[in-house]
Amino acid sequence: MINIREEALITSLRNPKISNVITLKEKSRERHAHGLFVVEGAREIGHALLSGYRLDALYMCSNIGAAALFEQSLPPSARVYPVSGEVFAKMAYRENSDGLIAVMQLDKLSLENVKLSRNPFVVIMEAVEKPGNLGAVLRTADAASADAVLVCDPHTDLYNPNVIRSSIGCVFTQQVVACSSESALHWLHAKGIKSFAAALDAPQAYHETDFTQPCAIVMGTEASGLTAFWLEHADARIKIPMRGKIDSLNVSVSTAVLTFEAMRQRGFKNEF
Repeated sequence: MINIREEALITSLRNPKISNVITLKEKSRERHAHGLFVVEGAREIGHALLSGYRLDALYMCSNIGAAALFEQSLPPSARVYPVSGEVFAKMAYRENSDGLIAVMQLDKLSLENVKLSRNPFVVIMEAVEKPGNLGAVLRTADAASADAVLVCDPHTDLYNPNVIRSSIGCVFTQQVVACSSESALHWLHAKGIKSFAAALDAPQAYHETDFTQPCAIVMGTEASGLTAFWLEHADARIKIPMRGKIDSLNVSVSTAVLTFEAMRQRGFKNEF
């Protein structure tokens, strides 16, 4: 058990450690410059630790009882700092927190290190902009046990606190890679994975598509869809037929529809 009494209670909002956490929380360039990011919540921190992320420091609000329960599972070398309620409120980025904020070391996964199953299923997001959409897609990928999520030419940071929050920690449970569309396509070809690009004007419906083979679904932005690169280079284009007057499905819902059709075809009891 870690003895947090060895560190004095931090009560100043101007404490350098607190300022650093806030900077990491708010600025992507600082996260990547220092190789650190911020995780809030026992569940999310636990997922990160189980996935091999290394803890740099943990800040605990002594006024919130759930924090003490998490103490048992921390690595022995962890630096733990108790903070006042006012300080924690300044650091936190979500409501109804359980009193835990961790600073962890970045662990960027490359395409070369992705481990695939015998019959892989991959989700590809091109130029995703909204952290909430990416987080929701990561939850879908986790639920379906997808092999990996490739985020091509991203407009949002994978370690944005809002991605971590909206994914409820699935950013740690999944193999998530940020890469260019060109490198993703080359990787798919090298691994023998067929790509299906989602497009409104595609000639083929998703439920008429064979997802039982090694494959990837490629999703674009809500505003403009996929770029010409994927529309031209994907193995096939598929669509979700819609009966309404507007394109009402957002990208995270569309991804879930395609992903679970693949899961249905492969058999709910079978591994992807």
